[in-house]
Amino acid sequence: MTIETAPSREGFADEYPFASHYVDVDGARMHYIDEGVGETLLCVHGNPTWSFAWRNFVKQLSSSYRVIAVDHIGCGFSDKPQEYPYTLRQHINNLERLLQALDLQKVTLIAHDWGGAIGMGAAGEMAYRFSRFVLCNTAAFRSRRIPYRIAVCRWPLFGAIGVRGFNLFSRAALTMAVSHHDRMTPAIRAGYVAPYNNWANRVAVHRFVQDIPLRPSHPTYETLTQVEEGLQQFQQHPMLLAWGEQDWCFTPKFREEFQRRFPQAEVFPIKDAGHYVFEDAPERLIPRVREFLQKHPL
Repeated sequence: MTIETAPSREGFADEYPFASHYVDVDGARMHYIDEGVGETLLCVHGNPTWSFAWRNFVKQLSSSYRVIAVDHIGCGFSDKPQEYPYTLRQHINNLERLLQALDLQKVTLIAHDWGGAIGMGAAGEMAYRFSRFVLCNTAAFRSRRIPYRIAVCRWPLFGAIGVRGFNLFSRAALTMAVSHHDRMTPAIRAGYVAPYNNWANRVAVHRFVQDIPLRPSHPTYETLTQVEEGLQQFQQHPMLLAWGEQDWCFTPKFREEFQRRFPQAEVFPIKDAGHYVFEDAPERLIPRVREFLQKHPL
């Protein structure tokens, strides 16, 4: 494990002032930030974000907790190999490697978007390392729901040109994933798209979309089924479902499915927030997370 200087943060350095750390996962460098001391909060992002999405969590919670936010291989400041199995199975394996390398125990998982499937996948296989869960606008079970505007990114040729050529997925999210557009300052916008500045660096963004398993014939369908089956072992674990209710992708229907599976879970719907709930309502979301952590001490 090494500590190195991260790529340029020009335009968003004040938003993301954290030291960069790396762990090797089979020859690829996986980037993460690690701030504070105390109980471990592991923040796992989805697509097309990176650890930048958790910056306000890190700033506000690291005074009381150890907050780790990871970049999946292909995302953020992690390596972006072009010939690589960008699958749910691989992302789960990589997260498990991080857990082992840092020997993380009594972890509170905080996950968003596909970070839910990745994080709960790792938790299902390493349950002894996890204690609490905070899930935000995510899923960890099979679903046939996919918005048309995401489905088109899976089309042959068109998807690659749009996502990798014009960065449409990442750029569109800056508008479509938020309800309060005035909060998206130039620095925040720059931070979200900085790691995805050319065709090669957008490889994982495209592959994440292609890896959504809608049918049993999809290679990742079996992996997601295993993640789903692993959920039941956490019935008695503290869980908070914090949801941006204006999300058109991971809609409130996904929150309701989690509630069906975890009837004991605490629910915190934010009616005027979108998919990027951490941008639309950090002043409400983070205090509620802190309250949840204090209510369920380890």
